[in-house]
Amino acid sequence: MRPTKILFIAPHRPNRSPSQRYRFEQYIPYLEKEGTVCRLAFLVTEKDDAVFYAPGKFLVKGWLMFGYFLKRVAHVFLAFQFDVVFIQREAFFIGGAFFERLFKWTGKKIIFDFDDAIWLPNVSEGNKKWLWLKSLNKTGDIIKLSDHVVAGNNYLAAYAKNFNSTITVIPSTVDLNFYTIDPNQPKRDYVTIGWSGSPTTVPYFQLLEPVFIKLKKKYGSRLKFTLLGDQSYCNNELEIQGIKWTNENEVAVIQTFDIGIMPMPDDEWSKGKCSMKGIQYMALAIPTIMAKAGMNLEVIQDGVNGFLAASELEWEEKLSCLIEQEDLRNRLGNAGKKTIDEKYTTQAQLSQFRLLFKL
Repeated sequence: MRPTKILFIAPHRPNRSPSQRYRFEQYIPYLEKEGTVCRLAFLVTEKDDAVFYAPGKFLVKGWLMFGYFLKRVAHVFLAFQFDVVFIQREAFFIGGAFFERLFKWTGKKIIFDFDDAIWLPNVSEGNKKWLWLKSLNKTGDIIKLSDHVVAGNNYLAAYAKNFNSTITVIPSTVDLNFYTIDPNQPKRDYVTIGWSGSPTTVPYFQLLEPVFIKLKKKYGSRLKFTLLGDQSYCNNELEIQGIKWTNENEVAVIQTFDIGIMPMPDDEWSKGKCSMKGIQYMALAIPTIMAKAGMNLEVIQDGVNGFLAASELEWEEKLSCLIEQEDLRNRLGNAGKKTIDEKYTTQAQLSQFRLLFKL
C-alpha cells in the first residue's frame, strides 16, 4: 500500500515558530515512523528572520515578499506530488486566500489548522504598517474551501462552524519526550516566579508588574523573577533581565521556575489563545496561575490543578499562597502534570491527529 504523502504549508522553518511546533511539527516524527511521507514548505529563512520582523526596511521586505510569492507558486506545483496539503494559519502573509485556492485547484485534500483568533487584525509591532494589506475575510474564506478544519480550542471551532461543518478540536500539545522533569534541580532558598513568551507578548507580563513589585517588596531576596523570550526586557525594581528564547534552552529555563504564570487580558484575541504557556509549565509539574479567561478555564480547575486569577488582588493573594506554601506548590504541580499527561501531550492526541489524514 502506497504511503500517504503530506505537504505542510507554514511560514517558518522547523523549530522556529511555537505555533508550528505545538500544532504539527512534533507529530511529524511519529507519522514518518509509520511510513507517512512529510515535507514542510516554508517561506522565511533564518537569514531573513531578523529583517522581516524588524521595524522599517520596507524596500527589503518588499523584495523578500516577492521572493516568498515565487516560492509559494513553486509549492503549489509541488503539491501535485502529495495527497494532503496541511495549511497552518495561512499560506501567505498578505492578501486574501489566493494561494489556498490554488492548492484547492490541485485537487488534493486541504486541511486548515489555526490556533489564534486570526480573523482579527493583529500583526507584529515591526509590521503594523502592512496591516492594510491583510484581508479580514481571509480566515473565513480559507475555512470555506477546506476539506477539514482543525481548531485549537472550542472558541475557534465555534467561529469555524460559521463556514464549515467538518471541524476537529485538537489542543496545542507538548511532547513528553522533551518535557521531562529534571530530578537534579538544586534546592534553592528562594522562590522563582517565571514567565515564558516572546517580545510581542511581553505586555502580558507587564500587566502584572504592579503586583510583582508589591510581592518583591514583601518577600525581598526570597523571591526572584525570570522572563524567557525577550532579552531586551529589564526591570530594576524586580531585579530581572530577560533571557533570549532558543529552542535549546526553553525547557531548561522553564524547569527553574517554582511558579509559572500566564497573565493576559480578557478580550476577543485572548479567547482564541490555546493556553500554551500554562500547558508548558504544568507539563513540568510547575504550579501554574493563569488569567481567568478563554481556554484557561478549560485547562485549570481553580484550586485543584492550578489557580485562576482575574483582579490584581487575586493574583497577589494566590501568588502569595504559592510563595509561602511549598506543599501547595507540590500538590498543584503534580495535579497539573496529570491533567497535561491525559489531554495536552502529543502522545495523548496522536491518534486524533492521525485520523485527519485518512483518505
